[in-house]
Formats: sequence, structure tokens, C-alpha cells
Amino acid sequence: MSWLQIKTLIRPEQAEEFENWLVEAGACAITLTDAEDQPVFEPIRGTTPLWQSTQLTGLYDGKQNAEQMLQTMQQLWQASYPNTPMPNLQLEILEDKDWIREWMDSFQPMQMGRRLWIVPSWLKPPQPEAVNLVLDPGLAFGTGTHPTTKLCLQWLDGLELEGKTLLDFGCGSGILGIAGLLLGAKQAWGTDIDPQALQASQQNAERNHLAPERFPVYYPEKCPNLSCDVLVANILAGPLISLAQELASHIKVGGQMALSGILSHQAEEVSRAYSPWFELDKPAQEDDWVRITGIRKKA
Repeated sequence: MSWLQIKTLIRPEQAEEFENWLVEAGACAITLTDAEDQPVFEPIRGTTPLWQSTQLTGLYDGKQNAEQMLQTMQQLWQASYPNTPMPNLQLEILEDKDWIREWMDSFQPMQMGRRLWIVPSWLKPPQPEAVNLVLDPGLAFGTGTHPTTKLCLQWLDGLELEGKTLLDFGCGSGILGIAGLLLGAKQAWGTDIDPQALQASQQNAERNHLAPERFPVYYPEKCPNLSCDVLVANILAGPLISLAQELASHIKVGGQMALSGILSHQAEEVSRAYSPWFELDKPAQEDDWVRITGIRKKA
């Protein structure tokens, strides 16, 4: 089965109206993407901000009349904006493909540091003798491809974790807690505010043959009062700053922490928030993101 695809560039204030028009013209799926590499960082809770230049795409059954769809869009635009030229509409024909196979082929095993590999479940590990974490790409949670996740995984790979305890704060897919266990930690815990994250963490732990009791996960308000050897928190700068004292309370004196989800221009402010409790290292950076690590000082 082939598909038709209509693309156009719009301003944020036009998005909702244009989406409705695409649906009226018969679209079975709508996507909005960044047209100019202008990421939106830390949006206000409850809002869904769009990029100044947003590409709006409507996907249609290939059996539909393309000319009729374009005419419908033109009529709807003229009715609302009679004296304004309509944005250019690009029509593409997408030939039938095995889209699942196309998607699967885009992911390959990734090496994180010296020992650790992240391997999609449908592929064989490149190094069977290595520490191989089996993780399928998901819709919302870390799979190792983002610089912040890479920075944390590389840090964990470089630690001596044998017999240590670890807290994965904001666990998402559970990738950091699971990596810690596979790298030698005796016990890990995860916490997240999202119920889907807790479910994903449990499923990924099972996929990696870890007993449930080795990586229990909790909502933050239900998490036990833990004192761990290692803490990783890959969330965002704002929450990290507000949670500094709480996170510090979960780490033993001499314990180690890694914070990420931090943009380079936010590193100084985050470091300042944690300096009362930690001897901090120089931040590590990849692209525009940084990782802050440190050792817990005596109270």
C-alpha cells in the first residue's frame, strides 16, 4: 500500500487550525517537527510549545485524490485568510515499504565506555563477552542515543561498582540502574513520577534477566529512605537544582553521584547548588549537554 504525504511550513499560531484542515482533507496521521533545528528546552508545565518554524505533515491513504485534497486545503485557507498567500504545500508519494524493518534497521548496538554495550533485542551483541544491556528503542524514555544518557553510561562504565548500591533518580527506561547492576552493583533502586517509566523499567530489567527485587522502582513519595553508594539523576537542570538537598541525603559520605540533563550554560548554576555537599569534578560535555559528577563530603 502506498501513501500520500502533504508537508508545509507554518508558524506556531497556525498549527491547530492547519491540523484541523489536514484532518478535514482526509489525513489519517499528523506530525509536527522542528524545521530549523531550534530545540525547545524545559517548557512550562502544562504547555506544548512549538518551534518558530514548524513542519506540519499529513499522511493520507494513497488511493485518495491528491488534487482534490490540495483544492480542499486551498479553499479552507482562502476562507480564513482571503488576502494572504497560502504557505507552499509539498505533495510526496511514499511507496509501500516494510516500515517496521526500516525502523529496526536504523538502530545498531552502541558501545558506552570500555565494557558496556547497548544492544537492541533483535540483534546479536558485537562482543558477546562484553557487558551487554538489551534495550529496545521506545517512544519516550532513554535508550542510550541521547548525549545525556551516553554521558551517564560512560561514567558508570568507568566506576568500580562491585558490591555497591545505586539509586537511579528519574529512571525513565531504567537504563542507568540496569547498567549499574550489569556492571557489578549488588542492588539498585529506581524512582520516577511517570507510571509508564516505572513499567518500562520493570520490563527492561526482566529483559536483562534481573530479578525484580534487585531493581524495585517507586514513585518518589513512596521511595524508601535510601543511603546509596552511587546516585545517577538524568533529568533537567531546574528539578536538579530544587532537589539538591534531597539527592544529597541519599548518598553515603564518600559516595559518588552523576547529574545530567543539563545544558552547558546551566552547569555553573547546578554545580553551585550541589557544592555544599560534594567535591565536584570538572563537568564533562557532549554537544550542548554536560554531566556533573562529584563525591559526597562529610556533613
